[in-house]
Amino acid sequence: MTVRGRTAFCLDVNRDAPVLETSAMNIGTIIFWVSMVWLASEILLAFLWRSKSTDIRRDKSSQKIIWIVVAISFSVSIFFKSQRFGHFGAGSMVIPNVGITLIVCGMIVRWIATFSLRRQFTVDVAIIKGHRLVTKGIYRYLRHPIYSGILLAFVGLGLSFANFASLVVIAVPITAAFLHRIKIEERALLDHFGAEYQAYCASTKRLIPFVY
Repeated sequence: MTVRGRTAFCLDVNRDAPVLETSAMNIGTIIFWVSMVWLASEILLAFLWRSKSTDIRRDKSSQKIIWIVVAISFSVSIFFKSQRFGHFGAGSMVIPNVGITLIVCGMIVRWIATFSLRRQFTVDVAIIKGHRLVTKGIYRYLRHPIYSGILLAFVGLGLSFANFASLVVIAVPITAAFLHRIKIEERALLDHFGAEYQAYCASTKRLIPFVY
């Protein structure tokens, strides 16, 4: 009875192993294609929604800094993912699924915020002709929902790797780069709108509703 029980257990494990491996491969494929769509949308924005020569540019190279930090962080995170340390949630599809969900949710928030700005949106910090302060919709609660969406997606990307080192390398430097960008952007808006922007800052949060 004991031998049969052990044999049956081994057969169950062997039968389930291909299923887990197939699920992992499917999740990996989904993460790849979702990330590609996200990257393609960001590249499209970078080419089509740059400020014009007639706009007042206040970017101070923050856009270039963000792209450089993202490229380095992503490369290093891939390296850590390939190592044997730092992995968590082994054999579980929960963590990768949560990561994918956060990436998609972040993209949705980012696009909602982008379209709320309409023609006033530019990928670099700039004050356009006839610039007005948008305080409706999602901007009623957050001053920088575009960055909230992007950072949420990056956290999701880090989680999808299921590696602590990869998550830290993605989340920390990229968040720091965007906080630097926010500082530059808020200074430009404060210089342009003055007391109106100060009042808006007093009634809203930067990135996280009711928190920060």
